[in-house]
Amino acid sequence: MSVANTPFVRTAILTAEPPPPGERGAVAWVRRNLLATPKDILLTVLAIAALAWVVPQLIDWLFIQAVWTGSDRTFCATAVQGGIQPDGWSGACWAFVNAKLDQFIFGRYPLDERWRPTIVFILFAVLLIPLLIPSVPRKGLNAILLFAVLPIVSFFLLYGGFGLEVVDSPLWGGLLVTLVVSFVGMAVSLPFGIVLALGRRSTMPVVKMVCVTFIEVIRGIPLITVLFMASVMLPLFLPTGWNVDKLMRAVIGVSIFASAYMAEVIRGGLQAIPKGQYEGADSLGLGYWQKMRLIVLPQAIKLVIPGIVNTFIGMFKDTSLVSIISMFDLLGIVRLNFTDSNWASSVTPLTGLVFAGFIFWIFCFGMSRYSVFMERYLDTGHKR
Repeated sequence: MSVANTPFVRTAILTAEPPPPGERGAVAWVRRNLLATPKDILLTVLAIAALAWVVPQLIDWLFIQAVWTGSDRTFCATAVQGGIQPDGWSGACWAFVNAKLDQFIFGRYPLDERWRPTIVFILFAVLLIPLLIPSVPRKGLNAILLFAVLPIVSFFLLYGGFGLEVVDSPLWGGLLVTLVVSFVGMAVSLPFGIVLALGRRSTMPVVKMVCVTFIEVIRGIPLITVLFMASVMLPLFLPTGWNVDKLMRAVIGVSIFASAYMAEVIRGGLQAIPKGQYEGADSLGLGYWQKMRLIVLPQAIKLVIPGIVNTFIGMFKDTSLVSIISMFDLLGIVRLNFTDSNWASSVTPLTGLVFAGFIFWIFCFGMSRYSVFMERYLDTGHKR
């Protein structure tokens, strides 16, 4: 056979070449996601036009025309209204937020005692951040300090005792009340919701009936009704001479309400676990609580992390309803300051509501992003 007809066999594998320039980078992403079809092109153009019309006006009102410093409403009002703005109302009146910031955080907590809630905030951050970082060791001790020790220490720091001046809870307010109610509600609703979910799936009729009744009754009424019942009706069932603090009533109401919803979230995760997991645990000779603690619940909770965080986010926002029982959370204390005649103007209420909404968004967005992080961290399918 001649050399010309001998087939050539490559002895080395060619290195992979990069994709064409049109298939990578920002241009490819725009073509693929925004300009792929005529409908996408139309929607993209409409969205850009809407943003071009709205965003400059928002930036102008929020930042450019905004008033950042001042001692009263005259810095945000028109000259006709006795102010210093010559051409109409100013943009956002951030001077109002700056002047009332301490109240927005601490409510009516005494000025000379505000170092106490400040210490509570610091302790909360110091214990929470390591718990959220997977690589930090001693998670068990960290959890005990955060969920068992910190609430006790915080109570005596905030309320008083052991030599500290007593500060009644009606003086608490602002972000302090929002964090206290939401943190206790989250810490109580998750374990209580797990117990309710297990009880609803129990084979014991009495236990199942009690859990089903509790869940369906609480889920069938709005939170505002639960808060009214906790504030007005709960004292009626207590022995004569007993009294429950109003903030404690709000915490109990929010925790009960969230527990019912959390129970259904956990139950969804339990139903998603294959039957073989239960049978495998039984074949190992594990008892009921061993099976749930070691095999079933870790998998179920991992599956329903989005639902759990969604419930937490809803609970955090629902804390604003405590204002109906005269407890002023962040939103309530902001609205209360609208009645201050020194800051009465057309832009003050909107500025205060934008500030409160931004604070709520920061916390809710943070919980949402951490939920996504934990989903990826716990899902081994994402690991390379």
